[in-house]
Amino acid sequence: MSACEPGAALGTAAVVIASTRAALGVYEDKTGPVIVDWLKEHGFETMAPVVVPDGAPVGAALRAVLTQHPAVVITSGGTGLSPTDQTPEMTLPLLERQIPGIMEAVRAAGLAKTPMAALSRGHAGLVGSTFVINLPGSPSGVMDGLAVLDPIIKHLCDQVGGHHGH
Repeated sequence: MSACEPGAALGTAAVVIASTRAALGVYEDKTGPVIVDWLKEHGFETMAPVVVPDGAPVGAALRAVLTQHPAVVITSGGTGLSPTDQTPEMTLPLLERQIPGIMEAVRAAGLAKTPMAALSRGHAGLVGSTFVINLPGSPSGVMDGLAVLDPIIKHLCDQVGGHHGH
């Protein structure tokens, strides 16, 4: 079944959390549950979040979830400037079509609250018919990103699936 099929459910979704400390069990991942709840509220069947260390494991996790052709993949974490923050570098080579306006909107939403949002380097785009977006690792950054997606995610899926209705 292709991503964003018409019908009650919008399709499946995957969540990849880039956090070395959460992957090692040093502390609990706080953003994954927030993203999963949001996806379920929007009609996606959502797999449990995949929590991996920063860097190359993020790329491996993305490639693994993409083999399942979900409608949506949301990553959280690894978008800043520390040496291990490599989520954008792991995501960009996989994207076939970038959607820069979404990230501009996410950063603008964050900037309304903190100047640090300008340091977030995430990408958004399509891999085949799967929408992939990198959100920051902080719960507030995730909430800002999801607020931007809120009014557009259904229309985005409709367009990707070739349905141009509103």
